[in-house]
Amino acid sequence: MKAMILAAGKGERLRPLTLHTPKPLVRAAGVPLIEYHVRALASAGFSELVINHAWLGQQIEDYLGGGERYGVRIRYSAEGEPLETGGGIFKALPLLGNQPFVVVNGDIFTDYDFSALRRAFSEKAHLVLVDNPAHHPAGDFRLEGGLVTDIAADEASLTYSGVAVLNPTLFADCQPGAFKLAPLLRAAMASRQVTGERFSGRWVDVGTHERLAEVESLLQGER
Repeated sequence: MKAMILAAGKGERLRPLTLHTPKPLVRAAGVPLIEYHVRALASAGFSELVINHAWLGQQIEDYLGGGERYGVRIRYSAEGEPLETGGGIFKALPLLGNQPFVVVNGDIFTDYDFSALRRAFSEKAHLVLVDNPAHHPAGDFRLEGGLVTDIAADEASLTYSGVAVLNPTLFADCQPGAFKLAPLLRAAMASRQVTGERFSGRWVDVGTHERLAEVESLLQGER
């Protein structure tokens, strides 16, 4: 099974750090955020990684190279224009092949064990969900008996962690260009083809300076 790290975001809210550094290379405890993912995926048994990039993306390629020092092979999907999550994954499908693959947002920090995703999946998607953080209290989806459904009024919800397994068939009717992933997921949910799990470990959406400081604090606490 291959894994894709989504690393094309510009990181507007992390300025001025991201004016001259791509968001995935912003450091926490001295290590670029994306490197935590590469090392964790390698430890979980993933040997073939795909990374998409856009803003200052050559810096990511220069830093990670072909992945040799991590014991993996890294291939890159360069985006000349913003393609959003769905469009970025669709563009990278030729590198990912025709089997289900893991997707990880490059701007999260987590201690999720990616090896749990190295199993057979027949659904169109499997999502890892977390408790709603303070900055996203409404959540994204519901989890009912192992199936993920859309949110509903007065029903408990969870937040999509940015970690998932996706089947290439999810993109069967898509065309090249920029588009979001969420509508594809919701369409698959309507036909009960999206499973999920709730993760209660460490997870931070590193979208602001405050949340980057939170990751720094977590890592310093470990040391």
